[in-house]
Amino acid sequence: MSPRVAAPSARQTELLEAAYRYVLAHGLAGLSLRPLATAVGSSPRVLLFLFGTKDGLVRALLARARADELALLDDLRRAGRPVGLAPAVERVWTWLAAAEHRPLLRLWGEAYGRSLVEPGGAWAGFARATVDDWLDVLAACQPRPERDGEDGAARRTLALAVLRGALLDLLATDDEQRVTAAVRHQLVLLGG
Repeated sequence: MSPRVAAPSARQTELLEAAYRYVLAHGLAGLSLRPLATAVGSSPRVLLFLFGTKDGLVRALLARARADELALLDDLRRAGRPVGLAPAVERVWTWLAAAEHRPLLRLWGEAYGRSLVEPGGAWAGFARATVDDWLDVLAACQPRPERDGEDGAARRTLALAVLRGALLDLLATDDEQRVTAAVRHQLVLLGG
């Protein structure tokens, strides 16, 4: 029998949501507990009590950000989802390119990069988990015969690479029109 994990308290949930809004605005680089605690109406001691360590808080914040990402992915898994990689990529890109999602996407980019250069601690597995999540969703959007085999996996990987590269370019330049045109051009090449 595995140990039971206690559900977060209402206060822990409230502080996590406030801290999440804070890191969406300020990022995780150089995150310090004292300014964060002040901004969320708490104290460093309470944050450490609720989340164990600063790494525990960062892990909780990454999980919270990933929940927003997974909500989009779950939407693609539901009935009526796009069939084929090109329609799926188009739908995902429309969501990614929306200006209101930039804070979340900057946080994702920061966490993804930190996971690559600091593979332990709070960042452990973040980049790999997001790649796996996206590839699973893209596979579900491929028709059955296309999804199986090396070619289907290669096409999903290419689609993900296009999305990830376009996202990084968009975050770096804020040139939505140019980057969206490039994604649409690649969709023609990607086909259904």
